[in-house]
Amino acid sequence: MKLTTPKKRTLIIAAVLLVVGAVLGNHYLQQSRLLPDGLIQTNGRIEGDSIIIASRQPGRIIEVLAREGDSIESDQVLVRLDDTAAQARFAQAVAARDVAAAQTDQCQAELDLLSEQVPYEIEAAEAAVTAAEAEVEQARAAESQARRERERYWALAETGSVGMESGEQADLRWRQSRDQVTSAEAHLEQARQTLNDAQLGPMRITAKEAELAVLEASARAAEARLEEAQSVLNDLTVTAPAAGVVTVRLADLGEVVNAGTPLHELVDLEKLYLEVFIPEVEIGKVRLGLPAQIYTDAFPEQPFPAEVRYIASRAEFTPKEIQTPDERTKLVYAVKLYLDENPDHRLTPGLPADAVIRWMEDAPWVKPRW
Repeated sequence: MKLTTPKKRTLIIAAVLLVVGAVLGNHYLQQSRLLPDGLIQTNGRIEGDSIIIASRQPGRIIEVLAREGDSIESDQVLVRLDDTAAQARFAQAVAARDVAAAQTDQCQAELDLLSEQVPYEIEAAEAAVTAAEAEVEQARAAESQARRERERYWALAETGSVGMESGEQADLRWRQSRDQVTSAEAHLEQARQTLNDAQLGPMRITAKEAELAVLEASARAAEARLEEAQSVLNDLTVTAPAAGVVTVRLADLGEVVNAGTPLHELVDLEKLYLEVFIPEVEIGKVRLGLPAQIYTDAFPEQPFPAEVRYIASRAEFTPKEIQTPDERTKLVYAVKLYLDENPDHRLTPGLPADAVIRWMEDAPWVKPRW
């Protein structure tokens, strides 16, 4: 059945009105979604700088204290390795350090005593030599006097002025004084030898100082070995260098690992960023240091301040997991918006988020519009 002309006209008018309404509605919707000049809207997923946790020492894992998804505080223990042998080496190093320290202390005490004794010994020896020299002089003078008296008595005895007995007594006194000279000279020689020995005291001090230096070096070496043993022992307890979330656990209980073997992968929650992709036509507006605000579905009313700190130098096609098939043919640049802070670690890696980048300083902030 054919439609009459009035009916055709009515249908045509209705169709035109529908098309115009659709166009106007789409235009209004598009306008309502536009952001003010100076802002760029984009989206992506929150990522973080990964930290690979590894042991510095080989060993067998005896404890695993963190698993995937665990929130980790800085310095929290993640893995313990068997430290039986390391504990024994540490104990040996402690004993060696103590022995070296005791030897050094003893040598220092001997050096201190020697430093005090040597000057006194030299002074005493010099005084003894002086006294012995005086004794020798006195003994020689007495011997000379006795010799003269002996000669005089014997001369008188030959003339008969005195008896032979007086000459013999004078002879005895002379021999006794001569023996005293010999004894005094021996005493002087002994005193001089004692002085020579005392004068070697500074050399003994120098030798003791050299001995002390050797012992101090040995003590430092023992201390260094102890520090090394302590470091090895500490390294068998693997801790987190920063707060974060464990994304991958790479080792199991009982496993024997080598030095440098990855044990966990950790994402630092203080260094999160939102990786977004800016179309080629808008990348010229983006520069390092621009401020941004990040919004998530979990906290829709709380913007998280961020900053543009990375802009890719080369364009790429939009990643397939980000946009629709039509938009995947567009060239885009990867941009990373680093969060200024992550209060209470509310944001975690993998969380989808929207962002607004302000490239004009006076542009008012608004929430993303989709």
